[in-house]
Amino acid sequence: MWRIVARQVVLAFIPLGVGVAAGWYFINHQPSCGSLVGPLFAAKCGRRLVQYQLWFQTLGTAAGAALAALIGIWLERRRVQKAARRAAAATPQVEPPLEPQ
Repeated sequence: MWRIVARQVVLAFIPLGVGVAAGWYFINHQPSCGSLVGPLFAAKCGRRLVQYQLWFQTLGTAAGAALAALIGIWLERRRVQKAARRAAAATPQVEPPLEPQ
C-alpha cells in the first residue's frame, strides 16, 4: 500500500519540480537588467524578466505535467500486464474434450 501512495506522491510532485527547475534555470542564466539595457530602462526590464520567468515556469510545469502523465500511463500499463501474467499463470489450463470421430 505504501508503494502505491509513494508512487502517486512522486508523480504529483514531478510538475512542481520541473516548473521550479525551469524558473531557476531561467533566472540564473539571464544577465542583469542593467547590463542588458542600461540603468535608464532597468526597472522596465526587471518587470519583463519576471514576466518571462513566470512564462518559463508555467511552460516547465506544463511539460512536467505531460511527463508525469506519460510516466503514469507507462506504470499503469506495466501493472496491468503484470497482473494479467499472474492471472494467466494461476489459472489452470484445461484441455478441451476430444470430439469422437
